[in-house]
This record gives sequence, C-alpha cells and structure tokens, in this order.
Amino acid sequence: MFTRRNLFSAAATGIAAAAVSRSALAALPEPAYPAGPKTEPPPLPSTGRPFNPVVTLNGWSAPWRINGQWKEFHLVAEPVVRELAPGMKANLWGYNGQSPGPTIEAVEGDWVRLFVTNKLPEHTTIHWHGQILPSGMDGVGGLSQPHIKPGETFVYEFQLKKSGTFMYHPHADEMVQMAMGMMGMFIVHPRDPNQYRVDRDFVFLMNAYDIEPGAATPKVAEMTNFNLWTWNSRVFPGIDTLPVRMGDRVRIRFGNLTMTNHPIHMHGYDFAVTCTDGGWVQPSARWPEVTIDCPVGAMRAFEFDAVHPGDWAFHCHKSHHTMNAMGHDVPTMIGVDHRGISKRMVSLIPDYMTMGERGMADMGEMEMPLPDNTLPMMTGTGPFGPIEMGGMFTVVKVREGLARGDYKDPGWYKNPPGTVAYKYNGDVNKRG
Repeated sequence: MFTRRNLFSAAATGIAAAAVSRSALAALPEPAYPAGPKTEPPPLPSTGRPFNPVVTLNGWSAPWRINGQWKEFHLVAEPVVRELAPGMKANLWGYNGQSPGPTIEAVEGDWVRLFVTNKLPEHTTIHWHGQILPSGMDGVGGLSQPHIKPGETFVYEFQLKKSGTFMYHPHADEMVQMAMGMMGMFIVHPRDPNQYRVDRDFVFLMNAYDIEPGAATPKVAEMTNFNLWTWNSRVFPGIDTLPVRMGDRVRIRFGNLTMTNHPIHMHGYDFAVTCTDGGWVQPSARWPEVTIDCPVGAMRAFEFDAVHPGDWAFHCHKSHHTMNAMGHDVPTMIGVDHRGISKRMVSLIPDYMTMGERGMADMGEMEMPLPDNTLPMMTGTGPFGPIEMGGMFTVVKVREGLARGDYKDPGWYKNPPGTVAYKYNGDVNKRG
C-alpha cells in the first residue's frame, strides 16, 4: 500500500518548465511513497489505456491521475535512506523516498505531465533517457532548461512517441547525483496491449556505490573502485527473487547507470534479446543468448518461456560484481601457512580469523565480527549450504501452481529424486 505525504502549496512551486495553468500548479498530484524495500506487485491500471504492468524488483510503480488529456505524475527529488540488505543502510538521494525512484508506466500515445519537486540541498533536473520529445523538455540543466533550485517544482510535458524500455536520471551535477542513487525506470507500453505481451515483466536498474565499512554515505568522486554492486540499490541477499509460473512467457528488462558494462547471465535457459535502448527488436532480428552484455547508459530486455522448473541463478558474470563490501589492494595469501601468526593474533584479538590461506570460500561460513552498517563479502544460505554470493545476484524461481498475480517467494525448489549432483563413492549404482 502507498502512503501519502503533503507537499508545498502552490505559492512555493516556483517556475515551470512548461506553461501550465495556475489551477494545475495549485493542485499537484500527491506523490506516492513505498511501504518498504520489498517488491510491490503493481495493480492493473484503473484509468487510461489498458496495459500489462511491470514488476519493479525491490520497488514499485508510480500512480498517476488523469487531468483532461494529461496523465500526471509527481516525483520528489530528496535525500533518502535505502536498505541495501538487512544489516546495512545507505544515505542516498532518490525520488519519493527511495532509490531508485518509482517506475513510471504509461502507454504509447499518452500525453504525460511530470511534476518534479526539488527537496535536495542543490539544484537538479530530470533527463528522460531514450524518449523522443521537444528539446526544451529533455532535462539538461543550462542547455535545455533552467536548473530546478531547492524548493522549486518544474513541469515536464510531452507525448510518448514510441513504446519501449527507458529510464530517467538527472543532467545536473550528474556525477554526484547519480552516484548518490538518483534514477528510475520509465516503461512505455504498446498502444495495443496484445503487442509484445508477456505474462510476467520484471524491471530493474544497475547502480554501484563506494561505501566504506562502517560508513553510510557513498564516495561520490569514485571512478573505478566501487565495492557495492547493486540492482535497484539492493545487494544479495537483499535482492528479491523473481517468482515465475511454469509456462509463462517472461520478460526481464534492465538499465545500466554504473561506470562499467555488465554481462548479465541466467542459468538454465537460453533467451531471446527483444528490446534495446532504441526500441523493440523485430522477431526476425532477435538473437539467442545465455549472457547479454549491457553497456554503460544502455538498456536491454530479454524473454524466455518458463518451461524448466527449478531455482536458477541470475547474476552479473563479472565475479567481483557478485561480492559485497570488497576490499581493494588485498594481498593473495593462498598457500601461506598462517598457523603461527594466527595463534599470536588470537591471543591479542580474540575475534581474529585467518582468511585467504585456502581461498575465500571460508567467508561463506564464517561469522566474523563486522563494523557497524556493513555486509560480509560472501553471504546467503541455500538448501545445500552457503551460496557464497553478494552484489548483483538473485534467483529466478520457476514453479508449477503459482497464481497469475502471485509474486511471493515460493521457497527453495525440491529437486526430483535422482536429479541432484552427488558424491561419488566408487560405484555410480550406489549413491552416497
């Protein structure tokens, strides 16, 4: 459920980016805020053209109101506190109480009016990444519009010219504001609800932070050494699973606002790449993959038919992007005998633990004391023990018997007898 917060009166709204009536400014749509960090399955649209709504991973979709020909949304740029995973929270900037902000959903041909209120300590704008629109609505501060100063509300108005997968983010003090988490998805559905229709449609944005153990605010001047690689500002095990009903046609869309590319890999399936930043890939031009690379500033979508039941890993294939709170400049200690020094260290520091002598897998089982407000590098437990993952990792759970709109985690998959890898005891006919 959404909660409501009152905003400024019409006298405090400031200059608009487009000419709108006084009555429109005097009655802004109330911004909606999420109930928490979990995925909120969206309701079907109650007004406007029909569409099949998307499911934002660990997020939600923004409500709207109809005002004449306009579909009106309200975004509030403001400092937020985001739980990256249980045990760690970050001081970020976002929209409507969360980073990323709410997903905006509309339909090709809609006329959208987007009110943007600035509650940040500095000016901002919003760029509607990938949209075809008038130059003055493009959101580049100083070039296409004045900056939105603290306390001001600007208005963006344009018609949605094409359907596809888009996003929004600032084009003002961009390095700081995006490094602090200001971004969101913008999904434009086809005018015909049966065109490119799928049964389940998931979306998320990739972002990254450098937050020192024990701290809570990202280093905004970082260029390369990020230590928390996130999907919708969440890391494993805080990223929700993707529950899928057997037989469903499934689409997964994602955008990349980090400073590096991400090869996104899904186990158990091959899939068809069906959408990019530029629009839909026609069926004759789609290509099969099991890993799709997403460049910086780009969006990708792929689709598959859920015909293989199970718990299937879904992650970035850069190994250091599936770890949390990574340290840099750490020496490799594999093969080094630590026994003597370990005894002496424990006598001085009772909680000391040796790491790296046999690799890093011990970290998945250790319960090492951590600084406040940080996470272990490798974490998560599955039905067979430590999963030894973090960062950009979650699980696609394909199950029989799920209801059409059921997105609750169905628990761990129960493998049929004889379908789990087993320890060899000298005779394959006598499984241990």
